[in-house]
Amino acid sequence: MSITVLIVDDEPLARAGIRTIIGTDPAIEVVGEAASGEEGLRKAAQSRPAVVLMDIRMPGIDGIEATRRLTEGPAGAETKIVILTTFDQDEHVYAALRAGASGFLLKDSPPETLIAAIHTVANGEALLAPSVTRRLIAEFAKASRPATPRPVGFEELTPREIEVLELVGRGLSNSEIASRLYVSKATVKTHMSRILLKLGLRDRVGVVVLAYESGLIEPGAGA
Repeated sequence: MSITVLIVDDEPLARAGIRTIIGTDPAIEVVGEAASGEEGLRKAAQSRPAVVLMDIRMPGIDGIEATRRLTEGPAGAETKIVILTTFDQDEHVYAALRAGASGFLLKDSPPETLIAAIHTVANGEALLAPSVTRRLIAEFAKASRPATPRPVGFEELTPREIEVLELVGRGLSNSEIASRLYVSKATVKTHMSRILLKLGLRDRVGVVVLAYESGLIEPGAGA
């Protein structure tokens, strides 16, 4: 079964380039293109793609607002969004992730990275490397955002699940968490699945955002 993809970018050449790259993988099918956030929302509602490749900077409804509307809409649970950006320090990346994106990708990434990214998020995983997590944490610390209430379901977490949540928030990968806690990667994945279920989160990105916004981890804390 093909992974269906919708490309949302206001630059025709960018869309054409992405389509060409994706076309080299028989497991991926482009079901549409959109030149704006508004058009992207309409086409996503029609085609219900598995993955949306979303540009941030677009006129009208930008990628952040489009991401928020998609993740909160009827198709939110089944559609994963990858933010496309020109700079890895784009000040809007954090807002996009907070809006529900499953990760972000640089527009100048190698073709194989783009293809791998689509497969990664389609499989329900977050496209957020530990190094990127740590950079986002640093940006969060700079902003000095006030802590928000912990979500419904937090009290249901076991002590070990809270421990895993904290380590994810500090930017550790599953392998690093497994090594730190002296457990298997499979065990860490099981804990992650339970954390996501209890807190109603989409993926790892949501865990990182929650860990800092709820004050569970102090900004600037090391791993």
